[in-house]
Amino acid sequence: MGLRTIILIINMLGGGFAFNHALKRLSFFAFLLFALTAYANDDNGHVKKAEKFNAGELILEHIADAHDWHILDWAGHPVSLPLPIIIYDTERGFSVFSSSRFNHGHASYKGYRLEHQHIVAINEADEIDEKATANIWDFSITKNAASLFFSLILMLWIFISIARTYTRNPGKPPKGLQSLLEPIIIFVRDDIVKSSIGKKKYKRYLPFILTIFFFIWINNLLGLIPFIPGGANLTGNIAITMTLAIFTFLITTFSGNKHYWRHVFAMPGVPVGVLFILTPIEIMGVFLKPFVLMIRLFANITAGHIIALSFFSLIFIFGEMHVGAGFGVSILSVAFTIFMTMLELLVAFLQAYVFALLSAMYFGMATEEHH
Repeated sequence: MGLRTIILIINMLGGGFAFNHALKRLSFFAFLLFALTAYANDDNGHVKKAEKFNAGELILEHIADAHDWHILDWAGHPVSLPLPIIIYDTERGFSVFSSSRFNHGHASYKGYRLEHQHIVAINEADEIDEKATANIWDFSITKNAASLFFSLILMLWIFISIARTYTRNPGKPPKGLQSLLEPIIIFVRDDIVKSSIGKKKYKRYLPFILTIFFFIWINNLLGLIPFIPGGANLTGNIAITMTLAIFTFLITTFSGNKHYWRHVFAMPGVPVGVLFILTPIEIMGVFLKPFVLMIRLFANITAGHIIALSFFSLIFIFGEMHVGAGFGVSILSVAFTIFMTMLELLVAFLQAYVFALLSAMYFGMATEEHH
């Protein structure tokens, strides 16, 4: 068994028992599984010491994207869900096959190989061909892409079913999923969008704000689930947060009225000499606002995963020094991990709220009329 199996079992147990009982069971399993991974049997049945534990490699592997969806390690071999590899080579055209052909980076297929989750071209000597690699366009469905499609389908199912319920039962009290999400939708509408943009213009931006709020919130929650369809670090991926921030930037830019742009380029009531200093700062602020949105979401979600994995890593780091030390540290590590998981549930909602609120505030500033 590998460390991923340990994390899977511990997280599953933590969600099914009361805190005190879970802590006892998790501490026992952490010690037991550490003992199993500290030593391994070779082909002749002799016991040999395992490779030295690398915490940095483990953490980076779990927060990074991948071409397969890892489930667990069984008998020293990874068990994962293979995902489609879609490559366009400017010389050889399209190639579509399963990521299982790469055997987790240990095999090559059709002249390609997986090197640190990047597809590279290889020559006849099984060496990386830099020139041929530059011709590769990777359109593969990675773990993050698969998680993205799953979350989009989930959101469509949720909101289409709720809309149909409202249509079938007009004027009736909400029930089921409808009663769960209606207060949140009203909260986003009244406390975020309407209060930031104003009662006259908020409806124009409400669909976008609702979409990004629930997209971020749902994917934050999915990232806390240690097994399929969760476990992907989607909102901790800089490309995803950058895309959301770009949408906010474009909507703000194209919604800006003459009063907004006048405040950016020549703020009223400011002496001309001061404008030479203030105007460049205001122009820079136009680009810094979405940049801060991007970094805040990326950093907070990624940091949460890193902290949780760091607590688990302490078990194995101290365990390599002494088995008893690993057992003692496991109690504290599991306790802190449970605490961090509970905290991450709050952070999942809070980060969606902050991103939606700041986006709504930017839209409100861009459309505000001169008083």
